[in-house]
Amino acid sequence: MKALDELTFDNRFARLGDAFSTHVLPEPLDAPRLVVASDAAMALLDLDPTVAETPVFAELFGGHKLWAEAEPRAMVYSGHQFGGYTPQLGDGRGLLLGEVYNQAGEHWDLHLKGAGMTPYSRMGDGRAVLRSSIREFLASEALHALGIPSSRALCVIGSDTPVWREKQERGAMVLRLAHSHIRFGHFEYFYYTKKPEQQAELAEHVLNLHYPECREQPEPYLAMFREIVERNAEMIAKWQAYGFCHGVMNTDNMSILGITFDFGPFAFLDDFDAHFICNHSDHEGRYSFSNQVPIGQWNLSALAQALTPFISVDALKEALGLYLPLYQAHYLDLMRRRLGLTTAEDADQPLVERLLKLMQNSGVDYTLFFRRLGDESAALAVARLRDDFVDLAGFDAWADQYKARVARDGDYSEAQRRERMHAVNPLYILRNYLAQNAIAAAESGDYSEARRLHEVLSKPFEEQAGMEQYAQRPPDWGKHLEISCSS
Repeated sequence: MKALDELTFDNRFARLGDAFSTHVLPEPLDAPRLVVASDAAMALLDLDPTVAETPVFAELFGGHKLWAEAEPRAMVYSGHQFGGYTPQLGDGRGLLLGEVYNQAGEHWDLHLKGAGMTPYSRMGDGRAVLRSSIREFLASEALHALGIPSSRALCVIGSDTPVWREKQERGAMVLRLAHSHIRFGHFEYFYYTKKPEQQAELAEHVLNLHYPECREQPEPYLAMFREIVERNAEMIAKWQAYGFCHGVMNTDNMSILGITFDFGPFAFLDDFDAHFICNHSDHEGRYSFSNQVPIGQWNLSALAQALTPFISVDALKEALGLYLPLYQAHYLDLMRRRLGLTTAEDADQPLVERLLKLMQNSGVDYTLFFRRLGDESAALAVARLRDDFVDLAGFDAWADQYKARVARDGDYSEAQRRERMHAVNPLYILRNYLAQNAIAAAESGDYSEARRLHEVLSKPFEEQAGMEQYAQRPPDWGKHLEISCSS
């Protein structure tokens, strides 16, 4: 394991030059201190986890110190925000400190969020507050533990720095890790500003570093776009299968790698609601839970437009046509597994759709239903879950179909069924009220709840002794928390 001063930097994005980013130094936080750190994320950098408790750790990720080899840069990009194009955005409160590679040869961006003003801050102060930093940290690591592609979070550093939002809060920084922070909006920026040389340089950079296998194809850029389409189809299928709502699927929040990042007003479903809107600023419901699938395709179309200098329109349309079938295949495969099925039948999709409609009309807890469905045999499980539903006749009809489907699926023991289903149906998810409890404690100076919640969510499928309170339905107040882009 490495010490903090032993990280090896290779700042490949910084070498693209000033057309792509601006050199900016982080603005230090007052009295920086560790709130929470992820041992698993630190292992990606070969870091000894004990260094998180040292003063230099908080100083480095609180903006006070910097490695000599780091080259902090604020990226420039644009994007479609709620469907409208914004010509210039960029890292308004984030900094790419540098790129570190580990002993396995993997490159990881060290991206500091809340590092102060940059040329792209517009009217903002460039700061992040403690609550949003804790939420992003918890979400990044929780999604990864669920098997959903995501950026990672190394740590949250708290401070005494005052930051004004709706009220005075304390500033914080979260250190994010990803193989790249390039977004759809990077390509849009150079396309719409008519800078073909820089756009070609960006495309070569992404192709060579992140999609090298596409070099072997007759049309490398087209092969890369197809891969991006497939990765996004799979990612969003996992969002939908596990009830995750991103909240702000602007094209500047879409990773070129097909991972979840830029967490703001996200939420996991409590009661199943296909029309759930997690961002109280999203008045039209553009980014509602059910809209995430078509919006994913819309965003890929926006990226396709920016790639027209490299790929023919017909080829782009053909590649975009893969999105929905790929999404549906990934989603149905996940839902079959969540139902404990190991084989495929044509009637599986309507079986899933009927269940979700029944859940919608009865306010059934999405996560706990699937977990309890795997606790025992199909017949006993549906009998116990029946009382959660309002439409008993409708549920009974579905239950009969489900039991017959399970019987056709194969002959396996109750223990085998439980093990298989519990491996894909989490007991613990990042519910908004759990995050809020951790935030409230942290804002009073107690970081133990944020750390405990992080530990529980790092093993979402394993029942953990003494942690029953994290596997309960939320109280009524916990279902009605308003989450905004500053959250």
